[in-house]
Amino acid sequence: MKPITYFSGDALNPLEVKGRKIIVHVCNDLGVMGAGIALAIRKKWPSAYDDYVKWFKKDDFKLGNVQFVKVDKETVVANMIGQKSLGYTNGVPPIRYDAVGSCLKKVAVVAKKYEASVVGPKIGAGLAGGKWEEIEKLIIENLCEQDVSVYIYEL
Repeated sequence: MKPITYFSGDALNPLEVKGRKIIVHVCNDLGVMGAGIALAIRKKWPSAYDDYVKWFKKDDFKLGNVQFVKVDKETVVANMIGQKSLGYTNGVPPIRYDAVGSCLKKVAVVAKKYEASVVGPKIGAGLAGGKWEEIEKLIIENLCEQDVSVYIYEL
């Protein structure tokens, strides 16, 4: 099993990670990328946003699914639908842990196939309202235990 490696810095500019990378982030099921890391991805790689909006109109745009968008020679953005709507509803955060777990399983398959590392911020623990301890367990179970290298960046 590979451990999670933590860095201080920008997940969209992972200088410490060489080779192929999959940048993961949690998206909502509304087809909107307007804040947090999603907004930064939208600005840096407009194609990741454009493809996400196109995907929103298709039948497979639902919780637990992932869209992979190649944004440069060695980088793919994984738009993971792991958030129900925006904001809290009756005190419940928008994060859906089961959906994030399903997404990470799909990411592991692609990462292994292309010998890519997985890079991201503390996904789901910001605007989505998730608890990092829960997300970290999902990452360990679905990526680390599958021998996928994982790098988490904290600004």
